[in-house]
Amino acid sequence: MLNVGKIENGVVLDHIQAGKSMLIYHYLGLDQLDYPVAIIKNARSEAMGRKDILKIECDVDKLNLDAVAFMDPNVTVNIIRDGELTEKKALPLPRELRNVIKCHNPRCISSIEQELPQIFYLSDGPKKLYRCRYCDERYTESESERWFR
Repeated sequence: MLNVGKIENGVVLDHIQAGKSMLIYHYLGLDQLDYPVAIIKNARSEAMGRKDILKIECDVDKLNLDAVAFMDPNVTVNIIRDGELTEKKALPLPRELRNVIKCHNPRCISSIEQELPQIFYLSDGPKKLYRCRYCDERYTESESERWFR
């Protein structure tokens, strides 16, 4: 059995779809920051079969939880303070995404004006369909790797 120590103050992202923890790790920029991070890949899970877990010793406000919810809406966020679990919450799909995915319509104003934020809104929750605020370009999950900024 793998044993990873507990954290005193930080966040545990649990129930990450197996294999997605590294995408979330890189997107959150954890490789560029000095926070202690534990990545657990392919942990056994009764509910999911396999899952990933990220343990991060940092304040929850430092993380873009909208991006995490967008990448994997099944993630559970556990907030740890003084070594104790103080809050546990599921993440709803964000109504709006800012600078998480990039519009690939070459005629979109956000492609021409580089300083404009990339804004997508949730147009259909059950289908996880997002559209560009400026040109209404549709985000397709099947091409997700090319959409991330």
